[in-house]
Amino acid sequence: MSSSISRRDLGRLAVLTGGLLAATAGTASAAATDWSKAVVDSTIARNPDPKSLGGWGYTQGLFLYGTYLVYQRLRTPSYLAYIKKWVDYSVDGNGHLNDPLTSLDAMQAGNLLLILHQETGDGRYRTAAQQIRTRITNYPRTSDGAMWHSTSFTQQLWCDGLFMAQPFLARYGQRYNDQTYCYQEACHNLTTYFGHLTSSTGLLFHAYSADGKAFWANKTTHTSPYHWARAIGWVALAHFDVLDVLPANDSRRAQLIKNLQQLVTAFVRYQDPATGRWFQIVDKGTDPNNWTETSASAMYTYAISRAVRAGYVSSSLQAAAQKGYQGVLQKVTLGSDGRTTIADICPGTAVTNSLSGYYSRPRTANDQHGLGTFLLMNEELTK
Repeated sequence: MSSSISRRDLGRLAVLTGGLLAATAGTASAAATDWSKAVVDSTIARNPDPKSLGGWGYTQGLFLYGTYLVYQRLRTPSYLAYIKKWVDYSVDGNGHLNDPLTSLDAMQAGNLLLILHQETGDGRYRTAAQQIRTRITNYPRTSDGAMWHSTSFTQQLWCDGLFMAQPFLARYGQRYNDQTYCYQEACHNLTTYFGHLTSSTGLLFHAYSADGKAFWANKTTHTSPYHWARAIGWVALAHFDVLDVLPANDSRRAQLIKNLQQLVTAFVRYQDPATGRWFQIVDKGTDPNNWTETSASAMYTYAISRAVRAGYVSSSLQAAAQKGYQGVLQKVTLGSDGRTTIADICPGTAVTNSLSGYYSRPRTANDQHGLGTFLLMNEELTK
């Protein structure tokens, strides 16, 4: 009988047995530096006028939503003022949102409208949120009722899109007594997307073409060929956000929780044993051209920890979350100017049928995908 053990088995053993040490190190690190505060302060210092973050869009909305989570903990007034100033560049005095809303991406920052209406009482923000809600009613869908990723990508469902619209819709329904439509629509999109995109690995394909006409679509399954890390992370985040809103006795919760259990199990399975992070193409960690991507690693760390805290998965998996947390922190540095830098973040990526198309994407620093997901992760892991 052979006594050899595979590299992956060794790695998984290291993840499990190293959990306690990682948890201790993570606690010490968090105590020494409030990394959320450091990232927010550094980003604001680099962009004192939030207009320089860019116009109305999901990456800005993601970072500023993360900033709001930090505001909720620290109650730093300038953080909320910064969010408000950014939103006010796109919302006029009558509450009109200056965006055509031709994609799901354009809806994510709507979460800030809900926040600002609650925080300020200013009705302009509710009016602007209603503009997004109305657009969702007549937004184009596939024959089985799933919202297209954008009007430019006819009949296409991208994993990314779930996070962009469905959490906003569920929160809108909760806030403004529109639960019946909003909860049903959000849950239907989550389950329909998931059904089309899931694979035998437990991971999800990046996208699905309902009519099969996309150049990347498999002729039989109509899915794209690869498991792009951040795309799958968006799906996990969207599930948590909708579950946070759904009533405890809602029968639709069971399927959403089952989806999360599938994803978290796959995340733990494909975690890189050497770094604790996850690869750009999740299931091809042995490919020398592949690389560990920071924003997705933050997402997966967040997802595992939240699933453990909610009781959806075994508490033993928290070791993998702590391993992931330490891996992401290894990509954060503090410069002599006192500002943070988060490295190896992939910018926006279209669906492709080429591995090189994913591998060759830039490895940027301080991209808002990474800043926002880092804040979500850090606020979760330091609770």
